[in-house]
Amino acid sequence: MQLFPEIHQLMRSPLDFTHILDEIPLGILLMDRDLRVVHLNRYFHALTGFSLDMARGIPCRNILRSSACIINCPILATHCKDRSISCTSDIINTDRQKLPVRITTAQIVDNQGHFTGYMETIEDLRSSATNDPEKNVAYSFANIIGRSRKMEIIFQTLPMLAQSDASILITGETGTGKDLVAEAVHQTSQRAGGPFIKINCGALPETLLESEIFGHMKGAFTGAVENKPGRFKLAHNGTIFLTEIGDLPLPLQVKLLTFLDDRIIYPLGATKGFNANVRIIAATHRDLEYMVSIGKFRKDLLFRLNVARVHLPPLRERGEDIRLLLDYFLNHYTKKQNKKINGFSEPVLAVLLNYTYEGNIRELKNIMEYAVNVAQGTRIEAENLPAYILDHEPVQRVSNIPAAQDLCDTKPREPRSCAAPSEPDESGQTWSSVQRQMIMDALKTSRGKKNKTAQILGMSRSTLWRKIKEFQIE
Repeated sequence: MQLFPEIHQLMRSPLDFTHILDEIPLGILLMDRDLRVVHLNRYFHALTGFSLDMARGIPCRNILRSSACIINCPILATHCKDRSISCTSDIINTDRQKLPVRITTAQIVDNQGHFTGYMETIEDLRSSATNDPEKNVAYSFANIIGRSRKMEIIFQTLPMLAQSDASILITGETGTGKDLVAEAVHQTSQRAGGPFIKINCGALPETLLESEIFGHMKGAFTGAVENKPGRFKLAHNGTIFLTEIGDLPLPLQVKLLTFLDDRIIYPLGATKGFNANVRIIAATHRDLEYMVSIGKFRKDLLFRLNVARVHLPPLRERGEDIRLLLDYFLNHYTKKQNKKINGFSEPVLAVLLNYTYEGNIRELKNIMEYAVNVAQGTRIEAENLPAYILDHEPVQRVSNIPAAQDLCDTKPREPRSCAAPSEPDESGQTWSSVQRQMIMDALKTSRGKKNKTAQILGMSRSTLWRKIKEFQIE
């Protein structure tokens, strides 16, 4: 049974109250006097991930999950000031993301002026969060950082793509930031006020994935006890981000292709479609052209998605961006952990600049988070790095400047070949000389004690002995 299913005497014919709330581009939450949820709109569902069926009867603090609920509940403040209250805070959605929001709370009264409940509106502030000093850095677009030639080309292209509604296909190795690019395009587009809905095409089995994407009607299959809006409907007037599109099963590729042709979705068991106004952004680390050749991906769907392609280069091809990202994440985690770390020791910096980063930016970020957490001094030292990095052979950075058309390559580039470990880097040092110096520094610190030296360097005692013999350290 719906709450307030119709509004009478406002127009010539009764109005669907639920439909009106669903068309408002703000999250709306209605609560009773005990602060329990009685209704929410489609935008709130898209923003938080909580449906009405999941939230009904639950205390609002367990649905909003906002720091304002703990520090200074805006609902309680309405009793003191007898007017609507607005505050800037955050919420945590079902994907465990913390989102900046503006919460406005007001009391609801009936025709006789008696207090009956509360209404809260939730405004997504991600598109206007431009005053964050961490994001207002040079050489950046939205929340993407880089100053290499390849990234400059991407930064010049993304604003133009953001202002169109063309489908975008983002390619690149895992960890290169495809999700960040998709969200940056949405937040700088005219759809920034609408929902940004992410669907991982490889995260769910085919039977559940179809219902998750397109929705279903009550009774469509065993267990479908009520109507469920799909992600496409939740993203109405916003953006759908299909990550890992290469893992989408072939039957769903056909249904997605049909939607791209007529822009109408048909939930499972429905006879009437819904015209969804959404923009499609897809991403993959797979070679879709090869998948087409072996029959794993539809060629016509690739054509529909590949209106504009953005290829993100791996970190090993971004040269100077590595130092920029190291400094950025060092500053980020230093502030987050409330530590005073001023930089890197020279041997550590040489290691980090010559590391291959097979996990790309995601791996670099994880390394810095670990190093800052375990660091005790004012600099990042060798013992603060994960042990596996110290035994890794470096890769020579790619220095050739790409042509502008590299951005629209039809096939992701293969990794470049690695240089020999003895080849000098830009500072004239070789990897062998860097490792030798690190071992000598650790031996001095431990006063020649091999066990202590191995602990400092994060390597086994046998590896240390082998390195001492290899580098002829007396």
